[in-house]
Amino acid sequence: MTIEPIHPSGLKIAMLTTFYPPYNFGGDGIGIKRLATALADRGHAITVIHDKDAYMALATSAPAPIEEDPRIEVIQLSSPLGTFGSLLTHQFGSPVVHAKRLKELLAKDKFDVIWFHNVSLVGGPGLLGIGDAIKIYEAHEHWLVCPTHVLWRENTQLCEERHCLRCTISYRRPPQLWRWTGKLEREASHVDAFIAKSNFSRDKHSAFGFAPDMQVVPYFLPDMPPASGAPSPHSRPYFLFVGRLEKIKGVQDIIPAFAGDEGPDLLVVGSGDYEATLREQAVGHPRVRFVGRLNPEEIPAYYEHARALIVPSICYETFGIILIEAFRSGTPVIARRIGPFPEIIARGGGLMFENEDELRSAIAELGEDAVRRDNLAQEARRAFETHWTEDVVMEQYLNVVRQVACNRGNERVMSALGGSK
Repeated sequence: MTIEPIHPSGLKIAMLTTFYPPYNFGGDGIGIKRLATALADRGHAITVIHDKDAYMALATSAPAPIEEDPRIEVIQLSSPLGTFGSLLTHQFGSPVVHAKRLKELLAKDKFDVIWFHNVSLVGGPGLLGIGDAIKIYEAHEHWLVCPTHVLWRENTQLCEERHCLRCTISYRRPPQLWRWTGKLEREASHVDAFIAKSNFSRDKHSAFGFAPDMQVVPYFLPDMPPASGAPSPHSRPYFLFVGRLEKIKGVQDIIPAFAGDEGPDLLVVGSGDYEATLREQAVGHPRVRFVGRLNPEEIPAYYEHARALIVPSICYETFGIILIEAFRSGTPVIARRIGPFPEIIARGGGLMFENEDELRSAIAELGEDAVRRDNLAQEARRAFETHWTEDVVMEQYLNVVRQVACNRGNERVMSALGGSK
């Protein structure tokens, strides 16, 4: 890998998050790493601060090693208190254990921009007042309005109104009493700009009482032209699911559509707590195949040869990065009509469903009509190139910073980013 030097006029940016690869779960940590890399590519000096203890408290195994980017300084917060330290942050909504260290790290004039991500266990809302740089908060989850992050009430249904105390207890988590004190609202006043990942997520935050305006900046993926000529990883025609095997991801709702011996298979890529239940449900369904967890470099071949990616989530995602992974490969998507998925599919490249009949119809349409499938595949790739490439989305990110710098009269930041747009 060729390492580009930090440009002397580049910004000094601190990124704070609870989880960061390899100490992360799910896609938000990966998205943060992509953002840090893209900013480093553009000549900015990046420091990532994350809480190792929070990961170790929740992990069931050691993280897999990853290739580190030497341009990105990574600071892992850890203390002898371990899990108890994370619990104190959770309960008090402040960086109880690491307050002194964080104040030193974020001291005056050390950074031009402080970029908050998932701060739930790295410092909670009490972290937002530390430091005097331009402050951006990016909401990868719905933690700002939901103690369980996912707006999935009592682990059984979509959340449409607040029942936070009872819901938190149903998840066997201690209630966060600071959420009833106005602490989050007071600390949020220290942030210059909030970013939501979709129009849907922005509107959900507002509907649940989050007052600050939020700008919408989606996820991006580094461009990777669709592969061609590689052999199929499966000997039969297939549809694809990729993701964590949890109840809220909805795989249980698509298994019945692949009953019987005739027709394309369903390949399920991923692992998780709900896997055993899904495997039991799939007994007697020979067309449902569990692939297990794959390395990222193995997945594009599965996209390339799939009739479509099926995204059956039953919860409110903030975006749905798996959809644009498929679009990047020129693979159509069949997604449940829920959350942010309709606004993504509206760009072209997919079909929607609400019930089993509509799902079966979509599977039949893309499984039997090659011309329809190819047209949607072309739409998918065009949509990705137009809306979710790195260059397109990074300009949106940097425009948010430009606007704040202009509002604050920060000439240093405006100069580094080429002024206001």
